[in-house]
Amino acid sequence: MSVSNRKHSTTRMVPAPSQGIIPERDLGSRPVLEARHLGIEFGGLHAVEDFNLIIGRTEIAGLIGPNGAGKTTVFNLLTKVYQPTMGTILLNGRDTAGMNTIQANRLGIARTFQNIRLFGNMTVEDNVRIGLHNQLRYGMFSGILRLPAYWKGERAQHERAMDLLSIFDMQDLAGHQAGSLPYGAQRRLEIVRALATNPSLLLLDEPAAGMNPHETDELMANITKIRDQFHIAILLIEHDMNLVMGICEGICVLNYGRIIAKGTASEIQQNPVVIEAYLGKRKEG
Repeated sequence: MSVSNRKHSTTRMVPAPSQGIIPERDLGSRPVLEARHLGIEFGGLHAVEDFNLIIGRTEIAGLIGPNGAGKTTVFNLLTKVYQPTMGTILLNGRDTAGMNTIQANRLGIARTFQNIRLFGNMTVEDNVRIGLHNQLRYGMFSGILRLPAYWKGERAQHERAMDLLSIFDMQDLAGHQAGSLPYGAQRRLEIVRALATNPSLLLLDEPAAGMNPHETDELMANITKIRDQFHIAILLIEHDMNLVMGICEGICVLNYGRIIAKGTASEIQQNPVVIEAYLGKRKEG
Protein backbone atom coordinates (compact mmCIF):
# COMPACT_ATOMS: atom_id res chain seq x y z
CA MET A 1 0.00 0.00 0.00
CA SER A 2 2.08 2.88 -1.23
CA VAL A 3 1.01 6.50 -1.48
CA SER A 4 2.69 9.68 -2.54
CA ASN A 5 3.78 12.40 -0.15
CA ARG A 6 0.52 14.27 -0.64
CA LYS A 7 -0.34 16.29 2.47
CA HIS A 8 -2.67 14.48 4.86
CA SER A 9 -5.79 16.05 6.34
CA THR A 10 -4.93 18.09 9.44
CA THR A 11 -8.35 17.73 11.06
CA ARG A 12 -8.15 16.73 14.70
CA MET A 13 -10.03 13.48 15.31
CA VAL A 14 -11.36 12.95 18.83
CA PRO A 15 -13.18 10.14 20.68
CA ALA A 16 -16.96 10.15 20.25
CA PRO A 17 -19.49 8.98 22.86
CA SER A 18 -20.30 5.89 20.76
CA GLN A 19 -16.83 4.31 20.81
CA GLY A 20 -15.54 5.87 17.63
CA ILE A 21 -13.66 8.94 16.44
CA ILE A 22 -15.10 11.96 14.67
CA PRO A 23 -13.77 15.40 13.73
CA GLU A 24 -13.56 17.70 16.72
CA ARG A 25 -15.83 20.23 14.99
CA ASP A 26 -18.67 17.64 14.96
CA LEU A 27 -18.61 16.87 18.68
CA GLY A 28 -21.60 19.08 19.46
CA SER A 29 -23.82 17.47 16.82
CA ARG A 30 -25.51 14.10 16.59
CA PRO A 31 -23.53 11.75 14.31
CA VAL A 32 -25.05 11.41 10.86
CA LEU A 33 -24.45 7.65 10.94
CA GLU A 34 -24.01 5.02 13.63
CA ALA A 35 -23.66 1.40 12.54
CA ARG A 36 -23.64 -0.98 15.48
CA HIS A 37 -22.61 -4.64 15.25
CA LEU A 38 -23.83 -4.73 11.67
CA GLY A 39 -23.71 -7.99 9.77
CA ILE A 40 -25.22 -10.07 7.01
CA GLU A 41 -25.07 -13.73 6.06
CA PHE A 42 -25.49 -15.27 2.63
CA GLY A 43 -26.14 -19.00 2.77
CA GLY A 44 -24.60 -19.26 6.21
CA LEU A 45 -21.45 -17.32 5.23
CA HIS A 46 -20.70 -14.00 6.94
CA ALA A 47 -20.19 -11.41 4.21
CA VAL A 48 -19.99 -8.63 6.83
CA GLU A 49 -19.65 -9.27 10.55
CA ASP A 50 -19.67 -7.02 13.63
CA PHE A 51 -19.24 -3.81 11.61
CA ASN A 52 -19.19 -0.71 13.83
CA LEU A 53 -18.79 2.80 12.44
CA ILE A 54 -19.66 6.33 13.48
CA ILE A 55 -19.47 9.28 11.10
CA GLY A 56 -19.54 12.92 12.19
CA ARG A 57 -22.01 15.32 10.63
CA THR A 58 -19.45 16.99 8.32
CA GLU A 59 -16.81 14.25 8.14
CA ILE A 60 -15.16 12.93 4.99
CA ALA A 61 -14.56 9.29 5.84
CA GLY A 62 -13.01 6.41 3.93
CA LEU A 63 -13.87 2.72 3.78
CA ILE A 64 -10.98 0.78 2.28
CA GLY A 65 -9.76 -2.77 1.99
CA PRO A 66 -8.58 -5.36 -0.53
CA ASN A 67 -10.85 -6.56 -3.32
CA GLY A 68 -13.64 -8.75 -1.96
CA ALA A 69 -13.36 -7.33 1.55
CA GLY A 70 -17.09 -6.52 1.73
CA LYS A 71 -17.01 -2.76 1.18
CA THR A 72 -19.83 -2.55 -1.37
CA THR A 73 -21.85 -4.97 0.77
CA VAL A 74 -21.57 -2.44 3.61
CA PHE A 75 -22.89 0.28 1.27
CA ASN A 76 -25.77 -2.00 0.29
CA LEU A 77 -26.59 -2.52 3.97
CA LEU A 78 -26.46 1.18 4.81
CA THR A 79 -28.73 2.07 1.87
CA LYS A 80 -31.10 -0.87 2.56
CA VAL A 81 -30.44 -2.68 -0.71
CA TYR A 82 -29.77 -5.55 1.71
CA GLN A 83 -31.51 -5.96 5.02
CA PRO A 84 -28.95 -6.76 7.73
CA THR A 85 -29.06 -10.14 9.41
CA MET A 86 -27.89 -8.50 12.62
CA GLY A 87 -27.09 -5.11 14.07
CA THR A 88 -28.49 -1.58 13.94
CA ILE A 89 -28.17 1.37 11.58
CA LEU A 90 -28.99 4.81 12.95
CA LEU A 91 -29.26 7.56 10.33
CA ASN A 92 -29.62 11.05 11.77
CA GLY A 93 -30.51 9.35 15.05
CA ARG A 94 -33.32 7.21 13.59
CA ASP A 95 -33.28 3.44 13.40
CA THR A 96 -33.63 2.34 9.77
CA ALA A 97 -34.84 -1.18 10.65
CA GLY A 98 -37.56 -2.27 8.23
CA MET A 99 -36.99 0.64 5.85
CA ASN A 100 -36.52 0.20 2.11
CA THR A 101 -34.09 2.08 -0.12
CA ILE A 102 -36.57 4.88 -0.90
CA GLN A 103 -37.36 5.46 2.77
CA ALA A 104 -33.66 5.48 3.67
CA ASN A 105 -33.01 7.99 0.90
CA ARG A 106 -35.76 10.27 2.19
CA LEU A 107 -34.16 10.03 5.63
CA GLY A 108 -30.95 11.44 4.19
CA ILE A 109 -28.66 8.84 2.58
CA ALA A 110 -27.69 8.79 -1.10
CA ARG A 111 -25.07 6.92 -3.09
CA THR A 112 -23.25 6.38 -6.34
CA PHE A 113 -22.27 2.97 -7.71
CA GLN A 114 -19.14 1.16 -8.89
CA ASN A 115 -20.82 0.70 -12.25
CA ILE A 116 -22.36 3.94 -13.49
CA ARG A 117 -26.15 3.83 -13.43
CA LEU A 118 -27.27 6.84 -15.40
CA PHE A 119 -30.22 6.99 -17.78
CA GLY A 120 -28.04 7.16 -20.87
CA ASN A 121 -30.82 8.09 -23.32
CA MET A 122 -32.02 11.00 -21.20
CA THR A 123 -30.44 14.44 -21.01
CA VAL A 124 -27.97 15.46 -18.36
CA GLU A 125 -30.53 17.80 -16.81
CA ASP A 126 -33.25 15.16 -16.76
CA ASN A 127 -30.93 12.75 -14.94
CA VAL A 128 -30.45 15.38 -12.23
CA ARG A 129 -34.18 16.13 -12.11
CA ILE A 130 -34.87 12.48 -11.40
CA GLY A 131 -32.92 13.01 -8.18
CA LEU A 132 -35.17 15.97 -7.39
CA HIS A 133 -38.35 13.87 -7.58
CA ASN A 134 -38.89 13.87 -3.81
CA GLN A 135 -38.84 17.69 -3.76
CA LEU A 136 -41.75 18.30 -6.16
CA ARG A 137 -43.95 21.16 -4.99
CA TYR A 138 -47.02 20.50 -7.15
CA GLY A 139 -49.53 17.65 -7.25
CA MET A 140 -50.70 15.34 -10.01
CA PHE A 141 -53.79 17.49 -10.66
CA SER A 142 -51.66 20.59 -11.29
CA GLY A 143 -49.36 18.61 -13.55
CA ILE A 144 -52.14 17.16 -15.69
CA LEU A 145 -53.86 20.53 -16.18
CA ARG A 146 -50.61 22.50 -16.40
CA LEU A 147 -51.74 24.91 -13.70
CA PRO A 148 -49.51 27.80 -12.53
CA ALA A 149 -48.19 25.64 -9.67
CA TYR A 150 -46.86 23.18 -12.26
CA TRP A 151 -44.95 25.79 -14.23
CA LYS A 152 -43.57 27.34 -11.05
CA GLY A 153 -42.37 23.92 -9.92
CA GLU A 154 -40.81 23.21 -13.31
CA ARG A 155 -38.86 26.49 -13.22
CA ALA A 156 -37.66 25.77 -9.68
CA GLN A 157 -36.51 22.27 -10.68
CA HIS A 158 -34.66 23.60 -13.73
CA GLU A 159 -32.89 26.25 -11.66
CA ARG A 160 -31.97 23.72 -8.97
CA ALA A 161 -30.65 21.24 -11.53
CA MET A 162 -28.49 23.94 -13.12
CA ASP A 163 -27.15 25.03 -9.73
CA LEU A 164 -26.14 21.46 -8.95
CA LEU A 165 -24.54 20.92 -12.35
CA SER A 166 -22.50 24.09 -11.84
CA ILE A 167 -20.62 22.36 -8.99
CA PHE A 168 -18.71 20.45 -11.68
CA ASP A 169 -19.03 23.18 -14.33
CA MET A 170 -21.46 20.95 -16.25
CA GLN A 171 -24.32 23.41 -16.71
CA ASP A 172 -23.44 23.86 -20.40
CA LEU A 173 -23.95 20.11 -20.89
CA ALA A 174 -27.51 20.15 -19.52
CA GLY A 175 -29.11 19.38 -22.89
CA HIS A 176 -26.64 16.67 -23.90
CA GLN A 177 -27.52 13.00 -23.78
CA ALA A 178 -26.02 11.52 -20.61
CA GLY A 179 -24.74 8.43 -22.39
CA SER A 180 -22.72 10.55 -24.81
CA LEU A 181 -20.58 12.10 -22.06
CA PRO A 182 -16.97 11.01 -21.47
CA TYR A 183 -16.52 8.50 -18.67
CA GLY A 184 -15.25 11.02 -16.12
CA ALA A 185 -18.15 13.37 -16.81
CA GLN A 186 -20.61 10.52 -16.32
CA ARG A 187 -19.01 9.83 -12.94
CA ARG A 188 -19.45 13.46 -11.98
CA LEU A 189 -23.06 13.50 -13.18
CA GLU A 190 -23.86 10.51 -10.99
CA ILE A 191 -22.56 12.43 -7.96
CA VAL A 192 -24.70 15.45 -8.93
CA ARG A 193 -27.80 13.26 -9.23
CA ALA A 194 -27.14 11.80 -5.76
CA LEU A 195 -26.77 15.33 -4.35
CA ALA A 196 -30.12 16.25 -5.90
CA THR A 197 -31.87 14.04 -3.34
CA ASN A 198 -30.66 16.44 -0.63
CA PRO A 199 -28.72 13.92 1.49
CA SER A 200 -27.06 14.43 4.83
CA LEU A 201 -24.75 11.46 4.08
CA LEU A 202 -23.35 10.83 0.60
CA LEU A 203 -21.82 7.44 -0.18
CA LEU A 204 -19.36 7.37 -3.09
CA ASP A 205 -18.44 3.93 -4.41
CA GLU A 206 -15.05 4.23 -6.16
CA PRO A 207 -15.65 7.77 -7.49
CA ALA A 208 -12.14 8.01 -9.02
CA ALA A 209 -12.37 4.73 -10.95
CA GLY A 210 -11.23 5.26 -14.53
CA MET A 211 -10.06 8.83 -13.93
CA ASN A 212 -6.63 10.16 -14.85
CA PRO A 213 -4.46 11.93 -12.20
CA HIS A 214 -5.68 15.39 -13.22
CA GLU A 215 -9.34 14.33 -12.99
CA THR A 216 -8.65 12.69 -9.62
CA ASP A 217 -7.11 15.89 -8.27
CA GLU A 218 -10.19 17.83 -9.42
CA LEU A 219 -12.43 15.21 -7.81
CA MET A 220 -10.61 15.58 -4.49
CA ALA A 221 -11.13 19.34 -4.54
CA ASN A 222 -14.79 18.91 -5.46
CA ILE A 223 -15.50 16.35 -2.72
CA THR A 224 -14.19 18.83 -0.18
CA LYS A 225 -16.18 21.61 -1.86
CA ILE A 226 -19.37 19.51 -1.67
CA ARG A 227 -18.83 18.83 2.03
CA ASP A 228 -18.25 22.51 2.77
CA GLN A 229 -21.03 23.86 0.54
CA PHE A 230 -23.75 21.39 1.57
CA HIS A 231 -22.56 20.78 5.16
CA ILE A 232 -22.93 17.03 4.75
CA ALA A 233 -20.89 13.93 5.54
CA ILE A 234 -19.26 11.82 2.84
CA LEU A 235 -18.20 8.17 3.06
CA LEU A 236 -16.21 6.85 0.13
CA ILE A 237 -14.89 3.51 -1.05
CA GLU A 238 -11.76 4.01 -3.07
CA HIS A 239 -8.68 2.09 -4.21
CA ASP A 240 -6.73 5.25 -5.05
CA MET A 241 -4.77 5.63 -1.83
CA ASN A 242 -3.54 9.11 -2.75
CA LEU A 243 -7.14 10.28 -2.83
CA VAL A 244 -8.08 8.47 0.38
CA MET A 245 -5.07 9.65 2.36
CA GLY A 246 -5.37 13.15 0.93
CA ILE A 247 -8.94 13.98 1.97
CA CYS A 248 -10.33 11.36 4.38
CA GLU A 249 -10.35 12.36 8.04
CA GLY A 250 -11.33 9.02 9.53
CA ILE A 251 -10.56 5.75 7.73
CA CYS A 252 -12.02 2.29 8.35
CA VAL A 253 -10.25 -0.76 6.93
CA LEU A 254 -12.24 -3.88 6.09
CA ASN A 255 -10.90 -7.36 5.32
CA TYR A 256 -12.93 -10.55 4.90
CA GLY A 257 -16.02 -8.69 6.09
CA ARG A 258 -14.53 -7.54 9.39
CA ILE A 259 -12.95 -4.28 10.50
CA ILE A 260 -9.23 -4.68 11.05
CA ALA A 261 -8.32 -1.04 11.75
CA LYS A 262 -9.70 2.44 12.25
CA GLY A 263 -7.87 5.71 12.51
CA THR A 264 -6.51 8.77 10.76
CA ALA A 265 -4.62 8.60 7.48
CA SER A 266 -1.21 8.57 9.14
CA GLU A 267 -2.28 5.91 11.64
CA ILE A 268 -3.66 3.64 8.92
CA GLN A 269 -0.57 3.99 6.74
CA GLN A 270 1.64 2.85 9.60
CA ASN A 271 -0.61 0.02 10.81
CA PRO A 272 1.17 -3.33 10.26
CA VAL A 273 -2.12 -5.26 10.12
CA VAL A 274 -3.33 -3.02 7.29
CA ILE A 275 -0.03 -3.32 5.43
CA GLU A 276 -0.21 -7.11 5.70
CA ALA A 277 -3.81 -7.16 4.42
CA TYR A 278 -2.78 -5.23 1.31
CA LEU A 279 0.69 -6.60 0.65
CA GLY A 280 0.64 -10.02 2.29
CA LYS A 281 2.77 -11.27 5.15
CA ARG A 282 6.46 -10.79 4.59
CA LYS A 283 8.42 -14.05 4.63
CA GLU A 284 11.17 -14.41 7.17
CA GLY A 285 14.74 -15.16 6.11
